Amino acid sequence: MIISRRRNIYTICFIAVIFTCAASYRLPGMAAMAASDTSKLTGQSQAGDDDVFFETLFKQYPGVFDSVLAHRRDWNVQIIYTEVNRNNNNIPTTKSYYFNRAGARYFYPASSIKLPVALLALQRLQELKASGIDKFSTMITEPVGPGLSGVYNEPNSTDGIPNIASYIKKILLVSDNDAYNRLYEFLGQEYINRQLKAKQYESGLVMHRLEISLTDSQNRVTNPVDFYRNGRLMLHQPTQLNKVNYPQRSDSMGKGYYANGKLVNKAMDFSTKNRLSLHDLHSMLMGLILPGQLPASKQFSISEEDRAFVLKYMSAFPRESMYPSYDTANYPDASSKFILYGGEKGTKPANLRIFSKSGQAYGQLVDAAYVVDLDKNIEFMVSAAIYCNADGILNDDVYEYESIGLPFMKNLGKALYDRELKRKRNQVPDLSGFRFSYDK
Repeated sequence: MIISRRRNIYTICFIAVIFTCAASYRLPGMAAMAASDTSKLTGQSQAGDDDVFFETLFKQYPGVFDSVLAHRRDWNVQIIYTEVNRNNNNIPTTKSYYFNRAGARYFYPASSIKLPVALLALQRLQELKASGIDKFSTMITEPVGPGLSGVYNEPNSTDGIPNIASYIKKILLVSDNDAYNRLYEFLGQEYINRQLKAKQYESGLVMHRLEISLTDSQNRVTNPVDFYRNGRLMLHQPTQLNKVNYPQRSDSMGKGYYANGKLVNKAMDFSTKNRLSLHDLHSMLMGLILPGQLPASKQFSISEEDRAFVLKYMSAFPRESMYPSYDTANYPDASSKFILYGGEKGTKPANLRIFSKSGQAYGQLVDAAYVVDLDKNIEFMVSAAIYCNADGILNDDVYEYESIGLPFMKNLGKALYDRELKRKRNQVPDLSGFRFSYDK
C-alpha cells in the first residue's frame, strides 16, 4: 500500500519566544565528566592506569601511532577498549581501558547520535503497544511549516510504505540522515533528552535534525505523525513543541569557521548542537551487546526481538540488504565501519562482524564498535574519537580524514584484534548469539 494523500489542513507552528531561563536540570561540563564519571563501566581501569595500557600497546607498532601519542591533546584522541571474558556458562565479565580520559574535550558526535535515537524509537513503540502499532506499521509524517517536510511513501521498502523498521535499517546500514530525522520527529526533542537523563547519560543532548539547516526554534518543533495498520488509523500524534529550557553551554571547536562564504576568526559555537560523550556512547553499546554489564536503569526498554533486529542490521553489510537495497560502488562493505577497516573498499569476510555506529562531520571521526570473529571465537569492544582538522578551520572541507583519522581507526582496530588473537582465555566464548541470517 502506498499512501500519497495529504491532509487539507497542515499544522503550522511559528515560534517567536527565545528561551533564556535555566533548565530544570544541569548537565556537567565535559572536563568534570571526564574526571569523575557517575556511571562507571564494569571492571574499568583505575584513573592512575589511564593511558598506560595504550602507550604500551602503541609502542609495539613503531611509526604507526607515534603521531597519536604526540598529538593526543591537539587531536582530542579518546579511546575506550573493553576486554570480554566468559565463564563456563558463557556469562561475560569485562575490563575497560582508557586513553586520554583526563584530557577529553567536547567533540561533535555526528551520526553516532543516531544509535540512542534508534533505540529510543523502539522503546517508545513498546510504550505505545496498547495502540496496536509496531515497527512495521505505516508511519505517515505530515509537514509542519517551512523546512519541515512530510513523508508519505518509501519506495525502497518491501511494500512502498514508510515505517520505523525501515528507518532504523537505513540508519544502521548506511547512516541515513533523513531516516534519523524522521525518528527525531516521531520522538520529539523533549522525550529524547528526558529519557537520556533518566538513564543517567548525563552528557546526552539531542538538539537538532541532521543535514538540513534549521533554527533552534524550528528544531524544537516536531512534525505530526500518524500510524496506520491495514489502512486504518491506529494512532495520531500531533505536533510537539519542546518548552524545556536548557542551560547555557560553552562547547566549541576549532579556531575559525566559514559562514555565508566568509571566514570568522574565532572558535565555532557548538553549544546548541548535539552532544554525547564517548563514555556514554560506549555504555549504550555495551548495554545493547552485553545487557548484564549495565544496571537495568541505564538500558533502553526494548524487546529481545527488537534487540536482535538492531544487532542484525548493525552488523550487516549494505549489500546484504534487499529492502532497502544498496550498490557496492557507493556503499562498500566497510562504508560505515571505521574501526578495523578505515576507508577500505571491497568485500569483507563474513566471519568478521562489526556491530557499530560511527559518525563523521566537522573534521570529527567517532566510532563505537563490538568486533567478533566467529571463526576464531574472539570478541572485544572499542570506541574511539579523533579530531582531524590541522588548520583548525571548520566548514572549509579541508579535513585529514584520509591521512590521519581513518588510518588511526583502522590501525587501532588491527592492534586490538591482534592482541585478542594472542590473548589467552580460560573459556572459549560461545558467540552463536551474534550469528544472523542476513537478507539477500
